Amino acid sequence: MRGFPSREQVERLRQQYPKGTKICCDSMNEDTRPIPPGTIGEVIGVDDAGQVMTRWSNGSSLSIIPGVDSFHVVQQTEDEEPEIEESQGMSIDL
Repeated sequence: MRGFPSREQVERLRQQYPKGTKICCDSMNEDTRPIPPGTIGEVIGVDDAGQVMTRWSNGSSLSIIPGVDSFHVVQQTEDEEPEIEESQGMSIDL
């Protein structure tokens, strides 16, 4: 079971994934109705439990959990085609 992050860890996540950041789901293994791999979403915030609240292109609003789910940040080009910025390891010491 994953413990709750400290206030400092949550603040780091908020700085790393500010509102409007585009992310791509790589995998969600622990959810019964996961976001499909390759789905693009927009961060709407980080809650106090350290979950990245996301508005997904498929209409879902399921949050990403860093350290549990796999995802990466993407950067939008002028014509709104997602372009991979860099893959990021999503491990967080809790």
